[in-house]
Parts: sequence; C-alpha cells; structure tokens
Amino acid sequence: MVIKVGPSPPADLAAFLQPYAPLVSRGQSRHAMERYTAGLLADIPRKTASDLGRGVAGTNGQRLQEFLTNTEWDYREMDRLRMQYMVAQASLGRGLQIIDDTGFAKKGTHSVGVARQYSGTLGRVDNCQVLVTSHYVDGSFDWPITARLYLPEGWTQDQVRLSAAKVPAGTSFKTKGEIALELIDAGIAAGVPTEAVLADAGYGDQPRFLDGLETRGLPYLVGVASSARFRLAQDVEEDPGEQPAPPYQGQGRPRRARRLEDRIPSREANALLEELLQDAWQAITWREGSKGNLTKEFTRVRVYRVGRRGKPLPPAGWLIGQRPSSGQQGESKYCFAWGLDPLSLQDQVVLAHNRWVIERFYQDAKGELGLDDYEGRFWTGLHRHVALVMMAHSFLSIRRNHGLPPQPDSTACPRQFPSATSVAGFPP
Repeated sequence: MVIKVGPSPPADLAAFLQPYAPLVSRGQSRHAMERYTAGLLADIPRKTASDLGRGVAGTNGQRLQEFLTNTEWDYREMDRLRMQYMVAQASLGRGLQIIDDTGFAKKGTHSVGVARQYSGTLGRVDNCQVLVTSHYVDGSFDWPITARLYLPEGWTQDQVRLSAAKVPAGTSFKTKGEIALELIDAGIAAGVPTEAVLADAGYGDQPRFLDGLETRGLPYLVGVASSARFRLAQDVEEDPGEQPAPPYQGQGRPRRARRLEDRIPSREANALLEELLQDAWQAITWREGSKGNLTKEFTRVRVYRVGRRGKPLPPAGWLIGQRPSSGQQGESKYCFAWGLDPLSLQDQVVLAHNRWVIERFYQDAKGELGLDDYEGRFWTGLHRHVALVMMAHSFLSIRRNHGLPPQPDSTACPRQFPSATSVAGFPP
C-alpha cells in the first residue's frame, strides 16, 4: 500500500488533538492517537489497524492495535472532552439529540456483540453487531455525541463469551432504549444543549424509553408503527370517570367498576387517522432536496399513549400522519410528539425530518472514516475505534466551518428548524 499520510500531522489536526494528550501517559501513545486519527481522515480504502499501519508513515499496525486494545486510556473521557469542546465551538446553544442505531455485518461468532439480529442498516436479520448512537444537531451544526454497543441478551448470559471479548465485569443486558437513555444522559452531563429528542419507530415503539424521556422532562418526537395504539384525547377527556360497581346481589362474582382501558379501547394509529376528513390533511414542505422541494401531506390528532394496564395514563401528545401527495409514490408514516404542544403542525413536521442528519453521519462515517472497519474482537477496542471515528468526524465539522464562531444564519451546514417557536427555546 502506498503511504497516504506523511510523518508530520497537519497543524490544525495536531492542535485539535492537543486537549486529549493527557488521556495517555506516554509520548508513544499520544503519537499513536494522532497517527490513528490522521489515518481515519486519509484516503485509505479500509481503516483497520493493519491497513492504517501500512498507509500512515511513522507507525505500523502492531503499534496502532496496541493503542486500541492494551494502552490505558478511557474512551468515555475522550467523548466527554470532545463533547465539551464541540458545545463551545460548534453549537448555537439550542439543539436536539437524535437517537438511532446502525449495524456492522460480521462473519463468525467471536466479535463482541455479534449475533443473528435485525439491523435496519442491512434491512434484515443477519449476523452483525449493532451500535446505538446519539447525535447533535441545531440550526447550523451537527456532530456525533457518543455511542454504545448493544449486547444481545444471549451474550450477557454467557460468561465465557463475555470474558473472551473482555466485556467489563458487571455488564448486564440493556435494551436499545435503555442504552439510548444513558447516551442522552451522558450528553446532557457534558453540557450538550438538548431541547428535544428525535428517534425512529424502533425507539418510538419502546414505552419504557418514552417513559424515561418524560420522567426527564425531555420533549420528544419519535416515529411509531402504523399498528401503535392510542386513545383519542377527546374520548378520554369526555369520559365521565370510573363509576361505582353495582351492589353485590349475592350471586356469582361481584362486578367491578370498569377501568378506563375497558371503557375507551385503544385503536391503531392508521385507523385513527384514516377517519379524519380529507380537509384535515395539508401539504407541507419541510426542506429543499436535490430534486426540488420535499413535500407530503400531513395531519395530526391529539391522543394519549397506551400505558401499562391498570396504571395511570401517560401524558397526551400529538399523533402525526404522513402520506404521499396526489401523484406521489410511497407509504404512509406515523410519529408521536410529546412536550411540543406550542408547535404548529408544520413546525413539528420540519422538526421530525431532522432525523436524516444521523443517516448522513452513518454514510460519511462508514464511507469515509471507517466506522465499520474495526476487525478486533474486544469491547474496549471497538469502543475506542468508534470514539476515534467520532473524533475525526468532529474535526471535519470544525474544519468545515473554518473554526468560525457559530452564526445563527450560517448556511455552511444547512438545517431547517421551525421558523418561530416558543417551546423549549428552539431558535427563532
């Protein structure tokens, strides 16, 4: 392989990495950090440690692999320091956290977390790893926050595999939604301004994830399946309340008062919105695409989420429907918004479509920075590789904006947020 990276780092990369030097104690390890990051940014087809070692001057694959797997340093602290830097240098102070996950196709059974499982990236059940990530976006900037590998339940019950993959002791099974809440908390703890959370239906269909956001007081807008069940707010609010059970007559079982879930059955999202009149739908453009304006028809209705049987109702929100306009192809989609009541339907639609940013991150991080090229088997090595990829992506975000202070009207990284809103401080 031809050397792609010279022995000296670009001055701006060296300056960008300087705050992370204290993470490692030896100069050789700091050099490996710089060489690995420089290699991720280089035009090297695959970004494995061995390929980087061949394409980057002044190092080799063994040294880079040693830095990933055996050198003492904390990838979580690297993420925290980077988050704080990016908040100061690449944030308007009002933004969103986007939650999603991505799959890495793998062969064999030894790589940490690998299993036959569903991957939205692959679009099917296959042998793969799944990484849950959080991503920041505001009116001018976007950058990755942090990530965590999802460990299937079978892994957490197999101590031999956990030990072989060097998974930290005490690591227990957590759903993707539980991991996502931890990532959100880590971002907020590092100062990431989080006015709301966006996620697709993979998370919108996890009631405990939504419960966790509501407990934290975080507004959210999430995709939901067409079969997700809700109760119309109008029906709930007009309900007379639980009536006393009729007196026991001494025959058969005593009759009980009917609970709300029995008085007002829940209904599927598609059924609720199909009953709306045609004029309840309106065409909304959320941004300009490469082939013209992106426009579909939308409507919304006030609903209550369905909680656990016998428990109090979760708070009300908006069920939003999307369908193709006349002459368009495509399927209907649904999402649910909570804590965003002051927003108009158009503003909610624009907000929801910021989720595309994390998909672009996955494309860039895999296509250009080698996010899915790690070939080691260990927990720490994988997470260190991911942390360094996020470091490289953040460096490019800073370079793209030329290190200039954030400007609300910046067009360097176009975003479309609600044009005017009083909720949670979204930028006007």
